[in-house]
Amino acid sequence: MTQFRPAKRRVAVSVGESVRIIRELQELSQNQLARLTKIPQATISAIENDRISLGVERAKVLARALKCHPAVLVFPGWDENKQHAA
Repeated sequence: MTQFRPAKRRVAVSVGESVRIIRELQELSQNQLARLTKIPQATISAIENDRISLGVERAKVLARALKCHPAVLVFPGWDENKQHAA
């Protein structure tokens, strides 16, 4: 067993990656999410690829469609326990 390294607890993800991951967990395509949110599919693609920023208003709209809190999308790397330790 010495040939294996311990697994890391967290993976760093960008805002765009968090949107894509949650969308895929909801089994939605970008086109389906675009229809639900009235955000163009090209814009959703640009957000997921970190070419444009998510923004507060789009975060609210996407979060509603993805059934999650906007903070999950906006702060994907947030670790509450780590923040309290500081």
